[in-house]
Amino acid sequence: MLSSWSWPQSTEQSLALPVKMYLPISGLLVTLVVLRTTVAFAPVPRITWEQREVGLVHFHEPGVSNYSTLLLSEHRDTLYVGAREAVFAVNAHNIAEKQHEVYWKVSEDKKAKCAEKGKSKQTECLNYIRVLQPLDPQTLYVCGTNAFQPTCDHLSLAPFTFLGKNEDGKGRCPFDPAQSYTSIMVDGELYSGTSYNFLGSEPIISRHSSQSPLRTEYAIPWLNEPSFIFADVIRRNPNDTEGEDDKVYFFFMEVSVEYEFIFKLMIPRVARVCKGDQGGLRTLQKKWTSFLKARLICSKPDSNLVFNMLQDVFVLQGPWLKEPVFYAIFIPQLNNVGLSAVCVYNLSTVEEVFSRGKYMQSTTVEQSHTKWVRYNGAVPRPRPGACINSQARAANFTSSLNLPDKTLQFVKDHPLMDDSVTPTSSKPQLIARDVNYTQIVVDRVQALDGTIYDVMFISTDRGALHKAINLEHSVHVIEETQLFEGLEPVQTLLLSSKEGKRFVYAGSNSGLAQAPVAFCGKHGTCIDCVLARDPYCAWSRHSATCVALYQEHGSRRGLIQSMSGDVSACPDRVKESYGQHFFKRGGTVELKCPQKSNLAQVIWMFQNSVVKADSLKYMLLGRKSLLIFNLSEGDSGVYQCLSEETVKNKTVSQVLAKHVLEKMVSHTPAAPTQLFTQTNDSRLAPRVLAETMPGASSQSPDLQVTAPGAVVTSPSHLVPTSTPCQPKIVINTIPQVHSENTMYLKYSDNRLLMFLFLFFFVLFLCLFSYNCYKDYLPGHCLKFRSIMLLGKKKPKSDFSDCEQNVKETLVDPGSFSQQNGEQPKPALDTGYETEQDTITSKLPTDREDSQRIDDFPTKDEPFDVKCELKYADSDADGD
Repeated sequence: MLSSWSWPQSTEQSLALPVKMYLPISGLLVTLVVLRTTVAFAPVPRITWEQREVGLVHFHEPGVSNYSTLLLSEHRDTLYVGAREAVFAVNAHNIAEKQHEVYWKVSEDKKAKCAEKGKSKQTECLNYIRVLQPLDPQTLYVCGTNAFQPTCDHLSLAPFTFLGKNEDGKGRCPFDPAQSYTSIMVDGELYSGTSYNFLGSEPIISRHSSQSPLRTEYAIPWLNEPSFIFADVIRRNPNDTEGEDDKVYFFFMEVSVEYEFIFKLMIPRVARVCKGDQGGLRTLQKKWTSFLKARLICSKPDSNLVFNMLQDVFVLQGPWLKEPVFYAIFIPQLNNVGLSAVCVYNLSTVEEVFSRGKYMQSTTVEQSHTKWVRYNGAVPRPRPGACINSQARAANFTSSLNLPDKTLQFVKDHPLMDDSVTPTSSKPQLIARDVNYTQIVVDRVQALDGTIYDVMFISTDRGALHKAINLEHSVHVIEETQLFEGLEPVQTLLLSSKEGKRFVYAGSNSGLAQAPVAFCGKHGTCIDCVLARDPYCAWSRHSATCVALYQEHGSRRGLIQSMSGDVSACPDRVKESYGQHFFKRGGTVELKCPQKSNLAQVIWMFQNSVVKADSLKYMLLGRKSLLIFNLSEGDSGVYQCLSEETVKNKTVSQVLAKHVLEKMVSHTPAAPTQLFTQTNDSRLAPRVLAETMPGASSQSPDLQVTAPGAVVTSPSHLVPTSTPCQPKIVINTIPQVHSENTMYLKYSDNRLLMFLFLFFFVLFLCLFSYNCYKDYLPGHCLKFRSIMLLGKKKPKSDFSDCEQNVKETLVDPGSFSQQNGEQPKPALDTGYETEQDTITSKLPTDREDSQRIDDFPTKDEPFDVKCELKYADSDADGD
């Protein structure tokens, strides 16, 4: 069994216009209208299971991705997995146990040629396994994209190796891993729907057989840009007296040929071919003579909703069914509101369209978007597209090779039926909001009362799995299970319905997940088990657990199940658990409630009164937990968490948890007491404590400390009577070990204030040191800075700018006189002197400098440094 998968479609799916599309196709009014009416959507899943809660089994091989092809062998208890460049065989009961593996990689030469054609060498130019079908009991038929050169080979199961036949895979496997495909093996012949060329412009539905290979015409009326979804075979009924043939059904989407618009309108189709088709003798040589296609309708007319994007199909068939049933997932083409629908079709409805419906023919009408209309002319005999049956054999048409050219030419020009295939009840069985469904499998289950239910397992594009049933014309979503940690789309689903072991397998890009069909053991009470309304589960009085019916092989006496949600048969006595909490005045406490049902309402009660969670005192956290603020003595007592769930206009109430809240008290140690702890079953058990308070003798157990989760009692016949007059004091403290059903409060103390004080003190020291180091503070910190620098850095003088000028002070030219007939020395060239100043000026000698500097009057200046400067170009006379 193979679950096929199609790549996401074009961008028309995500158009941002808030409209729904309807087209006038032979009586069906199709217009673009805004969704205005109210639609009854399926309810939210009753229970949501996280991956960590249910412990799913996963399989993933490092370096391998795209686990999109699955094949289950029931008699071998083996699941075969086709991934990128690898095929695995794992244990069907535990997929984490890998049995075999074989790799099929692309050579570097093929990768290089693929990259030359503009494809990605790291992703597209690899080998994606797309076909995995049983050829015989010992061999699998495997095809891969093989770097845009599709190739098929035979995989021997005994040594689990490829035989190296390397057959051409064109028409059997897509070139591009992003192209849609589907395939089914029927009696050793492969029926497939895919593209026949590199560009994907030649789609075909073909049969690969050494005796009579067939395919569709390369013509738009046959296939117009299709996206293949699913294929399966329907065997003829052994009790049928008309001698009908086995038929293979293909489900796909294609661009509408009936109408033309500014954008491509996608139409869901179902096509049928006969297994005994041999092609025509002159017309339609090696082509299908039985190929017919019809439109699938999935709409809710009273709400103006049309779902025209087909996602996946599952065929439910078996000896217990009168006829096979098709389950199909749809979404709207303009799915900006996140809607999904499940429509169900009977095989008889499909066959009625093909065997007795009207045909369509192409026409040319000016100024009209209509391109095909109903054909009202005469229909040749035998009926075009019909399989060879007893009536045809009676007319001497034993094979399609005997059919007249008139019949063959008619079916060549009229492959499209005018009548549409409508769902049961003329409406979707399920419509879900804010979810995009991707894959579906269905299991037929018999409940405890003998009623048959079809359980739908539907995956989403966010890695979740929904389980839903139809209960008296209303849909009930039993549960939602998160299959993968990442929110990645589920690419394929497969169901194992073997007696005693029933699993759902899901493949994604990152790995494979295995989940049981039901998590019955997770329902802890009889009421939870019954309210789940899961046909797989029932409550056992004997074991007081919720058990799976498919695992109960003995007598079913003592089992309780009610698909209507009637819990009256459940035992009245329920084992209640409670947690005890101690608090300090002014503190806050959180009381938790183990509520799992998304359809139930949580109510908290205190002293037989309902707690109003909209006040400043109480607040609900996550619709379940209760927060209590500013605790005081008046908050001591028993708090109860109740669940109220309405089923068929009846409200079922049950107590889920009890919490005892007590104020913490402290006493001075006085006399020894014998400590007893009261447990949930009201038995008194002595406790031995090893800790003593400071100051107490380690040899005398004068002080006993109890855990806050316990209730301390001192009965007179249990307490020692050596000191009858001394008071017996028990001190409650916060324990170091938490019990399972008890939660303790955490209180704030002065440690936070001490921490803040130390933090700001250290911050102040750091800032003070930094500013002192940078000379931002006055001279008072110089000593502190010198100590801090330890002599490594000398303080910078506040008058450093004047030091150079002091050494080279210039005076007025008139203050110098020539002495001893010495010639004046040339003045330094500072770049400021004028020609006259340069001639008349001279520099004094060292002795003269010292004498004249000594004659300068002294002033009280810092460090006795004179900072008044005379420049060479200044006017000495003050002119």
